[in-house]
Amino acid sequence: MFMPRSALLLIAACSAAGLLRAADGPKLGRELTPEEVRKVDITVAPDGSGLPPGSGSVAAGAAIYAQKCQGCHGQDGAGKPQDQLTGGVGSLASGKPVKTPVSFWPSATTLFDYIRRAMPISAPQSLTNNEVYAVTAYLLSIDGVVSKDAVLDAKSLQQVKMPNREGFVRWWPKLR
Repeated sequence: MFMPRSALLLIAACSAAGLLRAADGPKLGRELTPEEVRKVDITVAPDGSGLPPGSGSVAAGAAIYAQKCQGCHGQDGAGKPQDQLTGGVGSLASGKPVKTPVSFWPSATTLFDYIRRAMPISAPQSLTNNEVYAVTAYLLSIDGVVSKDAVLDAKSLQQVKMPNREGFVRWWPKLR
């Protein structure tokens, strides 16, 4: 369809005017308060910065996992119907690598961050910090990354050495 040049210029001018008006915005919403920002600013970095107070044991984690995680991730994190969380350590260089948080991720703090932020899938961020430390300890204990009697907290979680820690180019500072 042919459109006169004047019509194209008119459409372009109207569009530009509309965009300028949209940039001013409809003034919906409001700025978040510092308390609201604090509630959603829960990132834990690979170096452990952002880890909250609290602690959790492998034994407590096993009980929480059985109640809140096993239905999706299977017994001992073996998977089904959702992702496998354990196993696969040492398999990455094989013909059939098994990428689990324990076998693949370079930092245990990333596992903590993910559980805290996104699990359980039916109620994200509903676990207490103590429960997240405990579930993290339990999952890491299954593959022997931490001992069966481990208790994790902000200090000890930063010291956990993941099996594939050296499999990544480190962009975060080395831990002390």
